[in-house]
Amino acid sequence: MSLTQNEIDSAAAPLERALVPFMQRFPGDSGARQPVHTVYGGAHLFKSDTTVKLGALALRSLDEFAPDAATFAHAIGLDDTMSDRIYARVIEKLKREPVEDFRIDFEDGYGNRPDDEEDGHAAAAATEAATGLANGTLPPFIGIRIKPFTQELTRRSVRTLDIFLTTLMEKAGKLPPGFVVTLPKIQLPEQVTMLADLYDTLEPRLGLSPGALKLEFMIETTQSILSENGVSNLPLFLQAARGKAVAAHFGTYDYTASCNITAAHQRMDHPACDFARHMMQVAYAGTGLWLSDGATNIMPIAPHRGANLSAEQIADNRNVVHRAWRLHVDHIRHSLINAYYQGWDLNPAQLPTRYAAVYAFFLEGAAAATERLSNFIQKAGQATLVGDVFDDAATGQGLLNYFLRALNCGAITEEEALATGLTLDELRSRSFVKIMKGRRETQAARA
Repeated sequence: MSLTQNEIDSAAAPLERALVPFMQRFPGDSGARQPVHTVYGGAHLFKSDTTVKLGALALRSLDEFAPDAATFAHAIGLDDTMSDRIYARVIEKLKREPVEDFRIDFEDGYGNRPDDEEDGHAAAAATEAATGLANGTLPPFIGIRIKPFTQELTRRSVRTLDIFLTTLMEKAGKLPPGFVVTLPKIQLPEQVTMLADLYDTLEPRLGLSPGALKLEFMIETTQSILSENGVSNLPLFLQAARGKAVAAHFGTYDYTASCNITAAHQRMDHPACDFARHMMQVAYAGTGLWLSDGATNIMPIAPHRGANLSAEQIADNRNVVHRAWRLHVDHIRHSLINAYYQGWDLNPAQLPTRYAAVYAFFLEGAAAATERLSNFIQKAGQATLVGDVFDDAATGQGLLNYFLRALNCGAITEEEALATGLTLDELRSRSFVKIMKGRRETQAARA
């Protein structure tokens, strides 16, 4: 050996100093549950049981336009072999937990109103949120979307944020689990800095611990992707958030509009959207931020109303809803294939197709993923070859995350996940490294 240990340590020291902040910025996926969607609605309409009512409306839509598994499968292009299982699980989900994430909206879904009116709605929405928290009717994740920090709207936006949070803490004494504030139409890192600064001021005044308030970015302007200096603002947003950011959501229609794409072609799978979403992936990979896609804006709403519809009108209603459902499923699959596991929903009739598309995606790949992870576990992290797919140890957490996501949303049961060879305790650890460590320690103890 030519190098002394001191020489090796000396050579490694500068790298180690660089790796510390690097690892802090890129800690990797936490493994925590990410909702499969965000449903949003105007703040003036929000009630403590809003998401419960959305579930009832979703079930009514399913019962009217797809009263059986075969009809639903045909409408959305679902494999017949999975139709009964998915249909049953969608119904169960809509009864048990119809909405995973809800955003009380003071922006596009609310509009610009007189100050007194918005003040009242901010206080009323916070009161309803506190009631829902007490009654157990809130979804697992919830938050508010404030107005953008522009020259015209910043002060109004801050006032709404303050009133909502102050009222919520007065009524509930705590934040709901998974609470987050969505900052829309970001163009400059300074807009994120301002919200982070406001959090630092508000938290001690509201009796919250440092870092309790979280935020998420709405990426929906071209300036978010590329600044006037030719630099991506996306990493700068994360730096400006100072550890308070948890997610980045893509805004399809504002972004395509900012690209001067005409309304007829502003769609989820437009190539311009794929570019922006991939920029988000590159900027935020390994940071732990959740990524969310946008919404399908063609609603599954029947055009004919009334009790005495003709056979032709009934058929037209069904065809319109089925076409919208199929489009929604196609968009969700496009998102999932590109590793966007969350999206936005605008109407309760989109909830059945959200869950059906997500469940189908995970179930279609379950057999192959089960075999790969089972082989991985059996080899205790050594490289394995299954068919023509080669796995190394870095793939282990990705395979584990697949099952965690499928479990969290209800696509598979715990019993189905156990086919991988994992125990429930191992699954719940959410860490492939911990699983492998435990397996090796067990093997060493037996040896």
